Amino acid sequence: MRKRIAILGSTGSIGTTALRVIDGVNASLTEEEQFKVVALSGHSNVKLLAEQVRRYQPRYAAVSDTDYVSRFQRLVEGQNVQVLAGTEGLKKIAEVEEVDTVLAAVVGAAGLAAVLAAIRKGKRAAIANKEPLVIAGKLITSEAKKCEAQLIPVDSEHSAIFQALQSGRHNEVEKIVLTTSGGPFRGARPENIHDATVEQVLAHPVWRMGRKITVDSATMMNKALEIIEARWLFNMTPEKIEVLVHPQSIIHSLVEFVDGSVIAQMGIPDMSLPIQYALTYPVRMAGIAKKLKAEHLRTLTFEQPDFRVFPAIEMGFEVAQKGGTAAAVFNAANEAAVEQFLAGRIKFGNIVELVRHCLENCNYRDRATLEELLEADAWAKKEVMECLKNHQLR
Repeated sequence: MRKRIAILGSTGSIGTTALRVIDGVNASLTEEEQFKVVALSGHSNVKLLAEQVRRYQPRYAAVSDTDYVSRFQRLVEGQNVQVLAGTEGLKKIAEVEEVDTVLAAVVGAAGLAAVLAAIRKGKRAAIANKEPLVIAGKLITSEAKKCEAQLIPVDSEHSAIFQALQSGRHNEVEKIVLTTSGGPFRGARPENIHDATVEQVLAHPVWRMGRKITVDSATMMNKALEIIEARWLFNMTPEKIEVLVHPQSIIHSLVEFVDGSVIAQMGIPDMSLPIQYALTYPVRMAGIAKKLKAEHLRTLTFEQPDFRVFPAIEMGFEVAQKGGTAAAVFNAANEAAVEQFLAGRIKFGNIVELVRHCLENCNYRDRATLEELLEADAWAKKEVMECLKNHQLR
């Protein structure tokens, strides 16, 4: 196992859970066997990042929001830690020799350069945030193959598929099925959720996640992004990817093989298990994840997603098929729109409307460089703001 860990986004929900996972695994290991936290990064919550530095004694710590670097330096004064700043700081952490596994849990495109840097150094990239594979899936997977780096998904659905795929070869896969809880608006009518409040949107019935991800679950934009991710991560054409609503979130995803066998990965809705698997793979170890019991399996239900309520899913298939800069535009437009919704400046229904507008009006490129992908990302965010300024929303 690769045990020298860097956590990019250690102050977020995935990052804090990852540190608890490491504590839980280390509790049963000798000091020589234990996982070592070599580097941490946060965005603006420098108080928590400083507490983590004092507890885990990493060699490096990065603050991606450069406005908070000075404050962080004062908070860690006297600690034996090298302080880095900005997206360049994230990239440096990913490249240092002392790190062999980079857990990427940075929201938005900010972590993309760091993920690529880790891959080009032949490290294990445990990817929790969707953006790197959505924006630059083709580039990342080709670089990983060339540099013999490992890509291990942390997202619960992709972790489930990754685990299930161990049961067969790639050419034996008939299809992969991404499950979704359906979010807070499962069974709703489109006209009844257009004006949904922030409080209603954030009231997820199953998962406890960050605000942005919870909004994505309500629009099902998260599933659209996962379709694009799965297309690259598992080298599957969109025709071999399906989405199935499973409200209990016990079956995290399934793989159907050509002989008719269906392999499902099950577990309590809890991110600690996929995080731990990404860190310990290919070994399984005792940890902090809650155990699945028979009573959890009494009622498992499934239904097809309603594309009228959740048009984002169909857009996800469309973008996965198209490739190029479409995915960068799709992701960035959603990111900007969600930010505006959470700030109270647009309605819930405007999120998907803005994403569709950007897709239809972008300067699409089929074969795009990293610079062109980042340009597309920047254009989409700017275009969302232009739409708001020009009152182009219903």
